[in-house]
Amino acid sequence: MTNTLSGNRTIETVLAAGAARNLRPTARKKTTRQRTAAVAWYIGVVLISIITIAPLVWTISTSLKPASEILSGALNLIPANPTLENYLQVFEEVPFGRYFVNSLVLGIGGAATNIFFGALGGYALAKLRFRGRTAVFAVFLSSLMIPGIITMIPSFLILRSIPFAGGNDVFGQGGLGLINTYWAVIIPGAAGAFAVFFMKQFFETLPDELGEAARIDGASEFRIFAIIYFPLAKAGLAVLGIISFQAGWNNFLWPLIVLNSQDMMTVQVGLASFVNNYETAYGPLMAGTVVASLPVLLVFLFAQRYIIEGVAHVGSK
Repeated sequence: MTNTLSGNRTIETVLAAGAARNLRPTARKKTTRQRTAAVAWYIGVVLISIITIAPLVWTISTSLKPASEILSGALNLIPANPTLENYLQVFEEVPFGRYFVNSLVLGIGGAATNIFFGALGGYALAKLRFRGRTAVFAVFLSSLMIPGIITMIPSFLILRSIPFAGGNDVFGQGGLGLINTYWAVIIPGAAGAFAVFFMKQFFETLPDELGEAARIDGASEFRIFAIIYFPLAKAGLAVLGIISFQAGWNNFLWPLIVLNSQDMMTVQVGLASFVNNYETAYGPLMAGTVVASLPVLLVFLFAQRYIIEGVAHVGSK
């Protein structure tokens, strides 16, 4: 009996050892594949990072080089004779400080109007029940498909024909209307279709019971919006504000059309003054580009917490 048990144990041991030997190559193959996949992933990430950051590094490097080193055609990223002269020229040759203020006013103004009116429109489409709501939302979505360049001429004519503005009479004739003012840039995008669509999607993730309870207590719709839903949507509003500010700050074509005075030019339009038909001042141009990138970068750094909260909030629904 004892011999039989010992024999069975021996057979089990041999079978287990054989199974282990058969599994080892498979486990090794999986480990090799995982390591290969990890190495390939890291190589891809590094390459994409280099491609993404290379233009920024080249811009900063060029902004610190003297004109002679830039024109020599050397491809060295580290300046041989670093200088801040290009940054000084940016503010000496053109009123870049004034351009900076204009862009800040337009960027902040555009973000504020998009946040307020976009939140109002999004709340109405998400939480109110009225006839034609679906049709109104469809119109907003359809407007996103229309290229902005198509509406530029009609928008320009409307802004120029505003009654009693810019020397116009009651019929909107005789003056410039809102042309060459901040309102010419802010008003056309004050309630963008994207802002309304974005906030509608966000408000739909918030519970309807909050508004229903407030209505029972006799609160008005605007009070429900301002006191209850608006504070709860701060993450979505932060994301919308960053997007709107960045779009307003980087806007070039529309300010170039409606702002014809040098005192009203924006940073993006002002950068074009370093390029003419005969030469391009690469040093000051790159220095101005670096300075122009700082506000958007700072806004993103301070508001990135709200972006993460917004993504987590929507993703949890």
